[in-house]
Amino acid sequence: MFPETLRRAIFWASDAVFGPWTMALLFGTGLFLTFRLRFVQIVRFRDAVRAMAPVGDSSTSGPLSPFQSFMTALGATIGTGNIAGVATAVVTGGPGAVFWIWAYGFFATAIKFTEAVLGLEFRVVGGEGLSAGPMHYLRDGMKMPRLGWLYAFVAGIAALTTTPFTQPNSIAVVWQSQFGIRTWVSGLIVAVLAWLVIIGGIKSIGRAAEKLAPLKVGLYLIGGLTVIVTHAGRLPSVLALILREAFSAGALVGGTAGVGIMVAMRYGVARGVYANEAGYGTAAVAYATARSREPLQQGLNAVMEVFIVSFVTSSISALTILVTGVWRSGLTSTAVVAQAFETTIPEGGWIVAVCAFLFGYTTLIGWAYYGEQFLEYVCGRWVVLPYRWLYCILIVFGAIGKVELIWAWGDLMNGLQIFPNLVGVLGLSGLAAATLRGAGAPPPAAAVPEPVRA
Repeated sequence: MFPETLRRAIFWASDAVFGPWTMALLFGTGLFLTFRLRFVQIVRFRDAVRAMAPVGDSSTSGPLSPFQSFMTALGATIGTGNIAGVATAVVTGGPGAVFWIWAYGFFATAIKFTEAVLGLEFRVVGGEGLSAGPMHYLRDGMKMPRLGWLYAFVAGIAALTTTPFTQPNSIAVVWQSQFGIRTWVSGLIVAVLAWLVIIGGIKSIGRAAEKLAPLKVGLYLIGGLTVIVTHAGRLPSVLALILREAFSAGALVGGTAGVGIMVAMRYGVARGVYANEAGYGTAAVAYATARSREPLQQGLNAVMEVFIVSFVTSSISALTILVTGVWRSGLTSTAVVAQAFETTIPEGGWIVAVCAFLFGYTTLIGWAYYGEQFLEYVCGRWVVLPYRWLYCILIVFGAIGKVELIWAWGDLMNGLQIFPNLVGVLGLSGLAAATLRGAGAPPPAAAVPEPVRA
């Protein structure tokens, strides 16, 4: 039994981290970068589409091809947060939360573009392999090694204690509702399957993501569009409801009394950033693994990634549960999305069950590498193997946890890594702007391959 006092403390801290100041920081950073990068998400969108299948450069370092790095980033980002996270945002924060997911997604594109560019510019390739992430551009670009160490420490703990809980939890919820499988059994199955890939390192992860990421997006898109098109007549009223409740100061009708604009923003932005990960700094790890010397190419991949996450998969989840009306059914997480599918597609819940597994599985294996990079920076190479085993073991415990508590903890830990990361993103945004203009920039000074310890 989880101590009630600690449970309340986690919810309080989660709300505090995603308070008005955090939302203002995220939106402000996105707005600033959108102008500084000259609306890259609009002006260079066609280029981003063409860059989805990039060609690698065999003469440069990197364990993955550019396409594999893109699929790894996409696979890690499109997790059950796009199903369960969006669903809990709507159920808890009301339909208005969807508007804030979209709004943050638009401006977040510029943040993730910058993270991807900086990740490739400041990656470190040494005898023990590749190391990349915000800790490197904080240390070598901003000359703030202690802040870089702090980021790596917080992000490493976040990766270890959030993703192995949130992703298998969402898988277990829908497997139990659809197939009657006990949550601990689901956790054990997912843990074993994750271990088979994670233990092989980044190349094994990249090969798996390359195959699974396109499959999961296509399957979810087909199923979700079937539901939405069937209830197309309700779309105008649903869109009007989203816009109205996004700016409503009053209570909603239907069991979510007291939900106003700040709560809608809180859950919309929190789940929005959880869905697209812009602001976390994880893009700097994923895109730096590519065999590429073109930061612009990686940045454009990041633009496309945020578009797919915020405006395709997240919209499918939100609109299906709104047009079918199941958001007021009392269900939450993946179970409510499964019910929405079943209103239109006979036994349609199995589509959500399969997609929840694919979404959660690819996120699990992608984030395993992120956490490995962060904790290796802090502790050294010795931590990698114990970390991989512990990460897989925690998956079983994540599957049996309480949904609301799991997501509150995820909001808290992932939110804490936003602040140091944005220091580097804002401070080095000029480099991203120069890359975008094609003005070129001298490569960063040779980085010290040894980890900096506080």
